[in-house]
Amino acid sequence: MKGIFITFEGPEGSGKTSVIEAIVKQLNEENIHVMTTREPGGIRIAEKIREIILDVENVEMDLITEALLFAASRRQHIIEKIWPALEEGKVVICDRFVDSSLAYQGVGRELGIERVYNINRYAIEDCLPNLTIFIDVPPSIGLKRVFSNDRKVDRLDLETIQFHEKVYRGYHEIIKRFPNRIKVVDGTQPIEIVVKEALKWIKTVI
Repeated sequence: MKGIFITFEGPEGSGKTSVIEAIVKQLNEENIHVMTTREPGGIRIAEKIREIILDVENVEMDLITEALLFAASRRQHIIEKIWPALEEGKVVICDRFVDSSLAYQGVGRELGIERVYNINRYAIEDCLPNLTIFIDVPPSIGLKRVFSNDRKVDRLDLETIQFHEKVYRGYHEIIKRFPNRIKVVDGTQPIEIVVKEALKWIKTVI
């Protein structure tokens, strides 16, 4: 890849989206232009799949179906948007990527990290991030944030606190597996500090 691929991860209510917006603004002011995107979604087909995955009415969805839908969305997103941008030498910042599937479906849904990773290896081929920033916020704090603001609540938000705690533990297991790629930032700090620390890591790859 000619470009730089950076992803942000974190549990529900970690503040990833706000942090990314602040970072992009700062980078633009420094004449470092980036392309931002998100998962699931980022392009028309993937956004349609996102609607199916997150629809609160789809309570009967099979766990493997859910994992496969995330992988399918990711594949189309990569082919249509991420790879072309990286081939053009752009800096790409994505709100969630494969680590979300490993944490949510692999651990939260108890499908197994290896099983979910194998599903996604077929989808992403060799498209792994150069850097992943994990915004670390415990579920008890993150879920309070979700339900105290006016963000639309989705199907994953409505899972039990036990599910979200499993996801959180899953993320920390993944961090141990990929310590060179994933860098942790304490998301309970003021957003200005979170942005500053995330930017420090980003500057190491761009």
